[in-house]
Amino acid sequence: MTAATAAGRTIDIPDLINNNKIGSFQIGMLILCGLCVIMDGFDVQAMGYVAPAIIADWNVSKANLGPVFGAGLFGMLVGSLVFSITADKFGRRPVLIGSTIFFSLCMLVTPLASTIEQLQLIRFITGLGLGAVMPNAMALAGEYSPLRKKVTLMMLVSCGFTLGAVLGGLLSAALIPAFGWKSVFYVGGVVPLVIGVAMFFLLPESMQFLVLKQRSLDKVALWLKRIDPSVTITADTHYVVHEKEHKGAPVLQLFKGGRARMTILLWVMNFMNLLNLYFLSNWLPTIAKDAGLSTANAVLAGTALQVGGTIGTLVMGQLIDRSSFRRILLPCFLVAAVAIALIGRPDVSLAFLFITIFVAGFCVVGGQPAVNALAASYYPTTLRSTGIGWSLGVGRIGSIVGPVLGGELIRMNWPNSTIFLVVAIPAVVSAVMVMSMRGEAATGKK
Repeated sequence: MTAATAAGRTIDIPDLINNNKIGSFQIGMLILCGLCVIMDGFDVQAMGYVAPAIIADWNVSKANLGPVFGAGLFGMLVGSLVFSITADKFGRRPVLIGSTIFFSLCMLVTPLASTIEQLQLIRFITGLGLGAVMPNAMALAGEYSPLRKKVTLMMLVSCGFTLGAVLGGLLSAALIPAFGWKSVFYVGGVVPLVIGVAMFFLLPESMQFLVLKQRSLDKVALWLKRIDPSVTITADTHYVVHEKEHKGAPVLQLFKGGRARMTILLWVMNFMNLLNLYFLSNWLPTIAKDAGLSTANAVLAGTALQVGGTIGTLVMGQLIDRSSFRRILLPCFLVAAVAIALIGRPDVSLAFLFITIFVAGFCVVGGQPAVNALAASYYPTTLRSTGIGWSLGVGRIGSIVGPVLGGELIRMNWPNSTIFLVVAIPAVVSAVMVMSMRGEAATGKK
């Protein structure tokens, strides 16, 4: 039964969601968010997969692509910071739909680039749209999920990013030899355009957000009936969300009400883990090819990282719902440090290399959705997109540093063993951040 009173005058929205099964309406919403995030992951990682082909086609050095990687990630940084605040003011739905259509059009323009400078500019502009996707998809998924499955469902949606990266690797390995590197961007543009149009007609807005803003309450009533057809709603029904509107600058609110400590921990954790994630995602195929692997195996090495991340996301979501963020993420980041250091060992078998890359992906790539879910679980509704977006935005600084640092270390001819040993250090710092969490933040339970 629902949390509505017999007279239908008061409806506790979180309780109604918690006390009902996950129905087709919520599943449809989660699928739309997941598809959007899949293409986000596909398009973000596309540059890493086509890099070897562009190097050969344009006859440029691999180090020259470092700024291109960095430009796209800098665009994502700006998109995360700006559009997460916009979403907490105007809603998740319009920002998510607009950003999806925007980055799809940018992907279709990318093959027109003929120089590194043009490619750099286009990737920055594309990143603006890409950076807005994850914070809003995660926030919306969490706000339609019952507490008992909240982390699992948010991480399933977030898993779309790594799944998209895996599909990007598999499709790139097939498309580039047959149709050239430009075909990857055509696919990465058309599909999200279709998804964006579908979201326009089918995607709901956050009910908690609308109640707090006192907007479109007729739509809240419609969506509540989709979740529980037996609920009674009248003209004088009052909706309860157990939260209050936060006035003032949203970013400053992240440091008020006892949230400053956790905000800083999340920012550092995101910075360190995204440094690792984007170094590995962008440079692993190129480094692997230089180490003697064929082009196909080099692309598959990058794909193994994302496969590990996808499986890690699926496993960790359920473990966290049954246990806590701290108990799962602490060993996760410690194992990540060891795995990253082992990737750079010389003269290892191909099987050992792929296993090590898989484990690193499980912990680093799979751990990032857990960090996103931690932020979504910690911040209240009116700060949720801002909290996730700014955590990711600060993390994007690390995602820029990682590829650019990798390019500089390669330019200085550092051996792979030393490069990967250095890159293992941020995973240790992430583990220290997890150890520093306490109370509700460490468990995710409220």
